[in-house]
Amino acid sequence: MSDIKEVKLGNQGLSVPTIGLGCMGMTDSWGANIYGKADEKETIATIHRSLELGGNFLDTADIYGPLKNERLVAKAIDGNREKYIIATKFGYEIDDNGQGTTNINGTKAYVKKAVERSLKNLNTDYIDLYYLHRLDQKTPIEETVEAMADLVKEGKIGYIGLSEVGSDTIKKAHSVHPITAVQTEYSLFERQVEELGIVATLNELNIGLVAYSPLGRGFISGEIKKLDDMPADDFRRHLPRFQGEQFEKNIQLLNEIEKIASEKEITSSQLALAWVIAKGHLPIPGTKRVKYVEQNIAATSVALTNEDMNRLEKIIPLGKDTGARYDAENMKAVNL
Repeated sequence: MSDIKEVKLGNQGLSVPTIGLGCMGMTDSWGANIYGKADEKETIATIHRSLELGGNFLDTADIYGPLKNERLVAKAIDGNREKYIIATKFGYEIDDNGQGTTNINGTKAYVKKAVERSLKNLNTDYIDLYYLHRLDQKTPIEETVEAMADLVKEGKIGYIGLSEVGSDTIKKAHSVHPITAVQTEYSLFERQVEELGIVATLNELNIGLVAYSPLGRGFISGEIKKLDDMPADDFRRHLPRFQGEQFEKNIQLLNEIEKIASEKEITSSQLALAWVIAKGHLPIPGTKRVKYVEQNIAATSVALTNEDMNRLEKIIPLGKDTGARYDAENMKAVNL
């Protein structure tokens, strides 16, 4: 096992390594390829290698697939459940045929239904961290969290999380039951939660920030220099960050980041992950390949000075436009 440092996520007692593993790209999601096709054998090997290196925090969701991702995780952790910390999410409604609908459902009845399905798919009797994936605008957050709190009492989940929510929602939810973590897109290329004071709210309430897409949807890896570097069915082709003039501007920013990484003799990805960790947050970079999980976990030993941090944040200062995190339609589900 590696000597990855452990950190407290929130103040309710959950300890996790300083980096997690995002599993979304290991299967298709919403019936589409998110980051190109995955090889099941390699993805399972990736989860196993992560554990060997001390990376035992896995992040999935019922909608990934739908349901396929949780089942893949179950297959990978079979026989070693107690060695892993599992986070999953619910909220994007899935019907009884296992198909996603267009609704977000945070009703009490759906919370109970969703958790039983996830427990079955993960082949476990408890989920360490359970998130509401997106806010249900038609259901008071207090009702949703009350139902999740019941699951804590029943021992079905350990801790409660929310994803892509604003300060008002966080405060209302936290008043019903302590929230352990809020998951949001966060990276050198996406710092809206800082601009809007959401990070300040989390700090005030001792809630952890879990950063998905800490490599800017793979942009910071440096492997995408032109649109054709992505598969034809890759959903990133539809994201503003990867389009037209914005794409070219972002490449210029990336070039500056790569210069600093080169000086430090690390990859731009490792630099970006080290930056998130130095900011006090928990990155969960997604990968489906062993070599990348090894590189990502190695980033936990990269120490950045205040000067390093300042140089990076000068390249992409707070408020710099790098393109919205989703298209206009999907941004509607983000509660800010």
